[in-house]
Amino acid sequence: MNHALNQLQPYPFEKLRSLLGSVQPAPDKTPIALSIGEPKHSSPAFVARTLADNLDQLAVYPTTIGLPALREAITSWCQQRFGLPVGWLDAAHNVLPVNGTREALFAFTQAVVNRTDEALVLSPNPFYQIYEGAALLAGAQPHYLACLAENGFNPDYDAVPAEIWQRCQILFLCSPGNPTGALTPLATLKKLIALADQHDFVIAADECYSELYFDEENPPPGLLSACAALGRSDFKRCVVFHSLSKRSNLPGLRSGFVAGDAQILKAFLLYRTYHGCAMSVPTQLASIAAWNDEEHVRANRDLYRAKYDAVLAILQPVMDVQRPDGSFYLWVKTPGDDIAFTRDLFEQQHVTVVPGSYLSRAVEGHNPGAGRVRMALVAPLAECIEAAERIRDFLKGLPS
Repeated sequence: MNHALNQLQPYPFEKLRSLLGSVQPAPDKTPIALSIGEPKHSSPAFVARTLADNLDQLAVYPTTIGLPALREAITSWCQQRFGLPVGWLDAAHNVLPVNGTREALFAFTQAVVNRTDEALVLSPNPFYQIYEGAALLAGAQPHYLACLAENGFNPDYDAVPAEIWQRCQILFLCSPGNPTGALTPLATLKKLIALADQHDFVIAADECYSELYFDEENPPPGLLSACAALGRSDFKRCVVFHSLSKRSNLPGLRSGFVAGDAQILKAFLLYRTYHGCAMSVPTQLASIAAWNDEEHVRANRDLYRAKYDAVLAILQPVMDVQRPDGSFYLWVKTPGDDIAFTRDLFEQQHVTVVPGSYLSRAVEGHNPGAGRVRMALVAPLAECIEAAERIRDFLKGLPS
């Protein structure tokens, strides 16, 4: 067996199951899960129809590079969403369909990392655990950049030593962040591109929450926006990851894309032809329909706005919680230990959240997720309100 498997830590939800497995929740309360970030809003009906209308295409072997029509739809969406000049993003060379960002982030790391004793993969801390596992199985070491409140829950990139940048092969970004919801500012993205040029590393921007934001007049920037602002038409060292899971409430479709540096994607495509991960033709056709429509995406944001407004009105008077810049999470400060808070809340109120320390790694004795929990506002509005009311009641019962 691959000895690197021994370095993988249990997934946060395994830890959560272990924590809560012997706890008996209040029998008079129905369970409410704010733990898993699985969208619960309805999937677009027109996407389902497109899928159903093309089931005869299941008899066709799909190509790894995907249908030209899908890559064109993705290219058009990127141009409109991130302000790219027409022609910069070439559908034939700068775009590659993938089976969701989780699969792509892992596979991309295997393709990009050049195995050496010095290789580092940098990621935010707390973080999406795929970044860590992908780095270890690619033969690199993860290096964690703490995301603290005093820095707006973004890493302090200025504090990273030059020798760490020099060893870096991939820098993972997540904006809006999981679990913090923090955005990476455009100025920071430009600074990171300059660092990538100086030290020759790849920026892998996980932007799967990019379409969950609050101000319709000011969509958050992404790494492609920074490339456009810099006149960087070759997207050198820059790759973005997008998905229909959160944007369109289609987590089961397993559809997304990677876009950016053509030379990197050429090598990644070669890797994927051996990896055997082509997207089925019916899925590709359904994806085209989803990427070509924005009405359902705006309606989706409206639903999340309503939940944030209602839940924050209940929780802000009783605990330290702020509206994030984006995503569907609340990154909540707990009165005391986050693991005890999670266990006791489940026992007394039958509400499930995730301890922040399960989503982070301790570095030099400090875990930046400790003392916080992640709450995913994915349940229907009424359930989110009831969960917030139960949390408020739980807090009132704590010793002062």
